[in-house]
Amino acid sequence: MSLYGLQKFLYHLNREPRVQQRFRDEPAALLGEYPLDAEERGAIERGDIGLIYVLGANGQLLMHYAAFLGMPWPDYLQAMRDGVARHGPVRAGVYTMTTGMDEKVAGV
Repeated sequence: MSLYGLQKFLYHLNREPRVQQRFRDEPAALLGEYPLDAEERGAIERGDIGLIYVLGANGQLLMHYAAFLGMPWPDYLQAMRDGVARHGPVRAGVYTMTTGMDEKVAGV
């Protein structure tokens, strides 16, 4: 996994209008410039907020990506809950889940 590459992409997408336009126009070419593994790349291409969260993306970066996709705030929060339920605990980063999974899945 390349959490740094995933977060670097989200950071650039959140802050740079040129990157936003390239993502709309040529997502494959843009994503090819970042060190992403297949799972990360697929999650970005699908706009799978839940999986991106489980992969360890920082919530501050991720919430802006969700907004870029047009996702309302309540749907963003639910997508993270659904991601944990579907893909398991957060695997890396500051939100890594190591204990109490039953409580965390219910109360994300």
